[in-house]
Formats: sequence, structure tokens, C-alpha cells
Amino acid sequence: MNALGTHLLVELRDCNPEVLKDLRKVKGALVSAAKEAKATIIDVSFHEFNPFGISGMVVIAESHLSIHTWPEYAYAAVDIFTCGDIIKPEVAAHYLIDRFESKNPSIVELKRGILSHTNEKFPHKVCDVELQIA
Repeated sequence: MNALGTHLLVELRDCNPEVLKDLRKVKGALVSAAKEAKATIIDVSFHEFNPFGISGMVVIAESHLSIHTWPEYAYAAVDIFTCGDIIKPEVAAHYLIDRFESKNPSIVELKRGILSHTNEKFPHKVCDVELQIA
């Protein structure tokens, strides 16, 4: 089954709450996870809530990594969506499990963009030549 992308839903339970409430550490972890997976970082945006909690996104050429933290519950929800088959999202997921010291993680993998009309393997990006109208 060929798909346009792989989407990992990562549940990080029983994390270190001190890490989850530190904006610098959360942002650094997601940026580093993208780099570990060999992704191309395009943009980074994070927000710290009062009294605690962080939401953020690392936009990559291959799609994105996002996080929402609840330090008061020692929990973080992470999405890792990658297009193509060059980037390995599981590398990023395991990196984040380690960085947030999750003692009870889970990963659910979804294939996104399953197109039933073809059995061919999808390229990461459509070439300009393929976009030209004959």
C-alpha cells in the first residue's frame, strides 16, 4: 500500500514534568528530533502558556512535527507527519521519548494520502516537468 505520507501519533505519558514545562528544552528537543530524522527544517514556532504548558511546531520540507505539553499531568502529545520515504519519523519519535524521559510511551502509525487509483510509488515531490500541461 503506497501513501503520500506517514503520520505518527505519539503519546508520551509519565514524562519528566520539569522538562515539559521548559520552553527552551521542549523547543530544542523537537528541533533536534527533526535533525536526527534528517528532515529539512523550514520554520519553528512555539508558545508557552500561563501557568504552564507549551505548544509548538517545527515545519519541515517533508511536513511537520508538533507538540502540546501538560506538565501537570507529566504528558505530551506529539504528531510527526512526514511525506515520502526518505525521512524516518520513528527516529524522531524515539528521540523524543528519550528526551522527555517518558516511562509509558505509545506510537500509533497512520498512512496518509492512500490513493486507490494507483499502485505506483509516490515521489516525495512532483517534478516541474510533470506539472506542465501538454
